[in-house]
Amino acid sequence: AHLPRTRAAPWQGAPCSGARRVSPQPLGGWWVHSVFFGGGTPSLASPLTIAAVLETVSQCARLAADAEVTLEANPTSAGASRLAGFRAAGVNRLSIGIQSVDDAELQLLGRDHTADEALRTLEEAKKLFPGRTSIDLIFGLPGQSVASWARGLERLLQLCDDHVSLYQLTLERGTSLFKLVQQGALPTPEQDMLAEMYEVARRMLQDAGFRQYEVSNFARNGALSTHNLSYWQGSQYIGIGPGAHGRFVPRGSGASLREARIQTLEPDNWMKEVLAWGHGTRKRVAQNPLDVLEEILALGLRTDVGIAHQHWLQFAPSLSLWDAFGASEEVKELEDQGLLLLDHRGLRCSWRGLAVLDSLLPTLLNQLQQTWADRVSPT
Repeated sequence: AHLPRTRAAPWQGAPCSGARRVSPQPLGGWWVHSVFFGGGTPSLASPLTIAAVLETVSQCARLAADAEVTLEANPTSAGASRLAGFRAAGVNRLSIGIQSVDDAELQLLGRDHTADEALRTLEEAKKLFPGRTSIDLIFGLPGQSVASWARGLERLLQLCDDHVSLYQLTLERGTSLFKLVQQGALPTPEQDMLAEMYEVARRMLQDAGFRQYEVSNFARNGALSTHNLSYWQGSQYIGIGPGAHGRFVPRGSGASLREARIQTLEPDNWMKEVLAWGHGTRKRVAQNPLDVLEEILALGLRTDVGIAHQHWLQFAPSLSLWDAFGASEEVKELEDQGLLLLDHRGLRCSWRGLAVLDSLLPTLLNQLQQTWADRVSPT
């Protein structure tokens, strides 16, 4: 559920209405193991709104007793009493958008919190959600060096809980930061420096006891995100809220293919559509089996365990991983370079390969498409 800054009263009803109208028939037979309140600012919502959404989910489907309920928190809107309210509402995992512990970097990013506010929020969150508090950090900022990035990360590793997410800066068109970089007023780090920042962070987190279980995500003491893992393993998920995406097979519509759904992006328009029609779905696209396999490949290889043979066969009973990739000279070359492994466990990246996955995917996707056309598609 994406809960942006908008009028509070209508928002308590809109996500609930959207949840009820996901499918033509009730979702009573579905088990929900993860609920994720994302979108950047859900901590601006009232805990009552969060509780109402969770109650609606439990009415529409089977909400598992041990379901992971994550809320993304903005440090300026997540004081101790508010965090306690979210916990009472049913939230049991928190993701805090700290981004940086350097005030100058936070101003550059346009964030409205300071480093001290972020660290205070982190401290309160750890008390309320021990072992289930995650932090988000951004690297690759204009003017940032490898040394300054490492110093900030070292400081946070002394204070953080058991989950860390690292993201390279993405410049959004239309922002002041984007304009400054485009005009040349702010230089961004070169690609080699970005790679070094990422590699330094991987090593530091490994030394601190974290497992890199996905390209951008690190956990220790078993604190992996259920929500993240479900997404990367190709499980079905329902997106409700402005701009939310979903992947699931609609029930009661006679459809047998998974659909990719996109909700209306603009918050006010989304809310009007939900209140008028019961949903805010802007686009529905049926995914054919190859579409699904391409996503399973691209997402599954983001994890350190990769794609197990049995998992792949759930989506492609007539095309094993060996069939798809075993005879490829290009794939064999990636194996010889120590970037990829195809063995009895399945298909996965090595430690080195995980860092350069984007450069491996074109070869693998092309091989999958060729094999699919040769072996599966009708002649």
